[in-house]
Amino acid sequence: MRGAVAATLTAFWLAASPASANDAYFEAAQTVISGQLNAFQSGDGSTAYSFAAPNIKRIFPTEQAFMRMVQSAYPQVNSPRSYSFGRAQMTGPGTLAQQVLITGRDGKEYEAVYTLALQDDGTFRITGVHLRAATTIGA
Repeated sequence: MRGAVAATLTAFWLAASPASANDAYFEAAQTVISGQLNAFQSGDGSTAYSFAAPNIKRIFPTEQAFMRMVQSAYPQVNSPRSYSFGRAQMTGPGTLAQQVLITGRDGKEYEAVYTLALQDDGTFRITGVHLRAATTIGA
């Protein structure tokens, strides 16, 4: 009997593990994204820059260059009125995409898709953001 219970629990754990691991990854990614968005809102460029992955830091080697890019190309991300998380998906080993629904200061709705990668130190860093106006079907 004990063996059957152990086998059942092991099967349950193995079946649940991928989802649990993905959930932990999604939660960690959302923490990173929230951290960066909150840093943008408080004007803390240093903290916002710290969430960028090495590929972004190679393109924008200084915090000032990074912040100029974000302020000019992504004002909705730099200064959102509000945001919420949508769907998330693993895109490969240690990489994922997270949808973020943003209301800009202009009151318009936007969809940002963040891509993140797991770093050698075990943290996620943002590798890119694709932003577009949210589409809605009128009533």
